[in-house]
Amino acid sequence: MKKIFYLLLLFSIAVTGQETISKELTYNEFLGYVKKFHPLVKNAQLTLNKAQTNLMMARGAFDPKIEVDYAQKQFKDKEYYSLLNSSFKIPTWYGIEIKGGFENNDGYYLNPEHTTPEQGLASLEISVPVGQGLWINKRMADLSMAKMQIKLSESEVKLQAVAVLYDASLAYFNWKKNYEEVQLYEKYSENAKIRFTGIKTSIKQGDKPAVDSSEAGINVKNRLLSLEDSKLKLTKAKLELSNFLWLDNTIPMEISDDLIPETQLEITIQETLKTNNLTAEPTSIDNHPKINAMQSKIDILNVERKLSANELLPKINLGYSLLSEPKYYDEYNTDNYKLGVDLSFPLFLRKERGKLKLTKFKIQEAEYSIGLERLQLSNKIQAQKIEIESLNKQLVLVKDLAKDNLTMLNSEERLFSFGESSLFLINTRENNLVSAKLSLISLTNRYFISNSELFKIMANPD
Repeated sequence: MKKIFYLLLLFSIAVTGQETISKELTYNEFLGYVKKFHPLVKNAQLTLNKAQTNLMMARGAFDPKIEVDYAQKQFKDKEYYSLLNSSFKIPTWYGIEIKGGFENNDGYYLNPEHTTPEQGLASLEISVPVGQGLWINKRMADLSMAKMQIKLSESEVKLQAVAVLYDASLAYFNWKKNYEEVQLYEKYSENAKIRFTGIKTSIKQGDKPAVDSSEAGINVKNRLLSLEDSKLKLTKAKLELSNFLWLDNTIPMEISDDLIPETQLEITIQETLKTNNLTAEPTSIDNHPKINAMQSKIDILNVERKLSANELLPKINLGYSLLSEPKYYDEYNTDNYKLGVDLSFPLFLRKERGKLKLTKFKIQEAEYSIGLERLQLSNKIQAQKIEIESLNKQLVLVKDLAKDNLTMLNSEERLFSFGESSLFLINTRENNLVSAKLSLISLTNRYFISNSELFKIMANPD
């Protein structure tokens, strides 16, 4: 399927003695290629990949760590000191750290504080923050926010993908609109030429006045002028549409003359965009990507608020180490230990209180914004539904109008054949018919755009 599509888009195959067979590029097929291969859609996916990478980095703060510190000094055949300090540290969720260590120090000028038994000194240490950092700390906050960032990125990916699909849809609708206008002008330009030839024959036979030739010629020129202008618009529309057509490995494609837009798009568009049920049923925005994105931002700010509130507490870290020579470690002699307490507390807490207030203000601002966004989304959806319903009614009227104008033109042509009408009246009837059909093409295009706008508002590219 992909190879056939690729060949049709990239090459216009001209076979001598054979007619070119046109192939429809359906709207659903077109959107499928945009979703899968467009660079901006791929870039949106990178946003999610980066968020997942940030989550992996945040989890790295809880990785166990091995540390080895060794230092030795030798001078004039005398060992001043030899210091070995190794440890294995395990961080836990609630800021508690467990650490196993081993020291083995020796030397002539060794600091008495560093003296260890001959076989070294083993330790098992636990460090507990009983104030700031127990229930939440930077490490815990970073991991929580990284998980929320993934949800935020998933929503942003949908919003970015929908924006690309919407722009691509407008380009497709414009291509279809200009293609149908070219088809219309080609048909009625040919009619004008046939009529012009018939008028010249009637003039030679003396059945029609010579002035009819000038009027028929003017009509031909007007039709050809409109046709040429519509062809120019179609060429530009094809180039615009080609901006959204890519293959794997970022290979750009171009629309060939062999491809035509979908003829039954008016019937299939709502099913393709999944707006058929939206126009008939009440629509919920609780799971809307934009609402989810804004809620994720609020959740991230709430984590920041908790972290800022935690910084108002004093820093109190308790550390206890059980010490033993390696060969006696299984006896658990609690008389050998090391105990430590670290305490720090700013007197005024102006920085911490200011940071907490600022975070609360940001949360309030975000909550006001999400409330406003909910209302705006609901109103936009309702307005779009009303517009689609109105356009459906207008389409029925314009189709009837075009049909009635065609009936009037056929009647005028019959009268003209009996000599009871004039070329001026036929041209007038035909102009009215062309205008009605152009209005139908334009209104149908508005109907397509209206459905795509509802699709964009709902932001569900799946």
